Amino acid sequence: MGKSRSPERWLVSDQLWSKVQPLLPKPPRPARWRGGRPRVPDRHALNGILFVLRTGCQWNALNATGICSRSTAHRRFQQWVCAGVFAQLWEQGLTDYDELNGIDWRWQAMDGAMTKAPLGGEKIGPNPTDRATDGVKRSVLTEGAGVPIGLAIDGANRNDCKLVKATLESIPVERPVAGSGQLQGLCLDKGYDCDEVRELAATFGYTTHMRSRGEEAQALKRKTRF
Repeated sequence: MGKSRSPERWLVSDQLWSKVQPLLPKPPRPARWRGGRPRVPDRHALNGILFVLRTGCQWNALNATGICSRSTAHRRFQQWVCAGVFAQLWEQGLTDYDELNGIDWRWQAMDGAMTKAPLGGEKIGPNPTDRATDGVKRSVLTEGAGVPIGLAIDGANRNDCKLVKATLESIPVERPVAGSGQLQGLCLDKGYDCDEVRELAATFGYTTHMRSRGEEAQALKRKTRF
C-alpha cells in the first residue's frame, strides 16, 4: 500500500499527542466489581475524532476503519468539548506560533462559510445552498499570514454580520489593544457592508477595509467601457 493511502497518515503523531494528553480529563476509576471490556485508550478515540473532522464522514463510518468505534469516539468528543480540551489546544497552538513566528495583528480578515455538520451539535440550521439540509456557518478570523485566531459557529442560515461580535470575542490569546502603536486593519467582503459592522469593528479598535455593495459591479462596468 502506498504512503498516500496508508491509514497511518490519519493517526495522531507523538508530537501532537504530547500536546493533547496533558489537557485531557482523567478517566474515572472503574469499579472493581464491574466486568466488561477495558476502556479504549484516549489516543485511539482522538484518532477517530480527527478522522471524522478531516474527512467529513459520518460517525457511523468509523466502525469500518478499525481506528475506533463510532460510539467511543463520539462520547469522548462530547466529553472533551465540555471540558474545554479543544479550546485549550487551540490557545496553546496560537501561543506557540506567536513565540516562533509572531502573530501578524496588523492585517486581519473575516469571512463565513457554510458547511455540512458531520459532528452534529446544537448550532445547526438549514443550509440555503444545499436543499435546506442541516449545516453550520463557520465565521473565521485570520491574522495576516492566514492563521485562524477567531471562530464562531452557528446555524448555516445565520447571517455573517450577526457573527462578527462573537468571532472577535472568541480570540483565545491576548490581542494588542487599540492605541498600543500597532494599527489593525480588518478586511471584509461586501456581505458585511452595513453601519452595524463598521461601528462594532471600531469599538474593537479596528480600521475596516470593506468592499461596498455594488462596487464590484461598477468596477466591471468601467473596465468593459475601455
